[in-house]
Amino acid sequence: MKPIKKILVGLDLSEMDKQLISYTSFITKLFDVEKVYFVHNIKRYEISEMLEKELQDIDLEELITEEINENVEDNFKSDVEWEVLISDDPYTESLISYIVNKYSIDLLMMGNKNNEDGSGLLAFKLLRTTRCQFLWIPKNTNNSMDKVWVGTDFSNTSKKCFAYADFLNSKHNFVFEAVHVYNLPIHFSPYVNNSKIEPKMKDYVDKKFDNFLKKIKFSGEINQIKILGREANIASKLKKEAYKNNVDLLIVADKGANTISNLTLGSITEDLFNRDLKIPLFIVKD
Repeated sequence: MKPIKKILVGLDLSEMDKQLISYTSFITKLFDVEKVYFVHNIKRYEISEMLEKELQDIDLEELITEEINENVEDNFKSDVEWEVLISDDPYTESLISYIVNKYSIDLLMMGNKNNEDGSGLLAFKLLRTTRCQFLWIPKNTNNSMDKVWVGTDFSNTSKKCFAYADFLNSKHNFVFEAVHVYNLPIHFSPYVNNSKIEPKMKDYVDKKFDNFLKKIKFSGEINQIKILGREANIASKLKKEAYKNNVDLLIVADKGANTISNLTLGSITEDLFNRDLKIPLFIVKD
């Protein structure tokens, strides 16, 4: 796995910034982070003509920098070095992508306002186009970590998730559980009695799970969670079961077994990202 040394956190001057900054300080204690960058892009194109006249004698960049610096000083409870970056680029997506490349960012963190005001559009674009790992933080997230779920479809692409889980396991006493959601083959359901095929399907998944975990060589103890989705959407079922099991972090790969293009997300990961998810979602890209 690629170590997480540098983190970039996107701020928008909303109330959620405090929580995002606080959670970032918590994350720095989980990984061997060396530096955190907090970025805000001033959207001058959204300033009306009336306000523009009022602000013409005000150094907006300086004021916002002071506000964010104060916010970070109050909420970032970590000894890790940090820096605030302010810009007024007309394209926030290109700005953040530029910073990710220029500063060799390993993890991009953004706040998930649970579909308020189209808040996920920028994050979704960055998730597809940036090459670093991505952490999607919902509102009201607690700075705690007791149970981590690592999603797998038994593909090679999902193996990379376990490298990060293994790193966390080597340093912290969390409960780690590998989770797989499976469905019965619905194209056979009109002809086959489900009560007969379910046990066979369960045995098949058990063997696949055992073989997969042997290949990844997870250094600690990891529990197997097998969820029968039946006819439910896999992401929906995964979210529901994660809530029931009090999961604090969900780790998934950016792609599933059938994704080809580098700019295409796996359908389950995309579905999880776009849902009203109340659990931090760690998306592993390489």
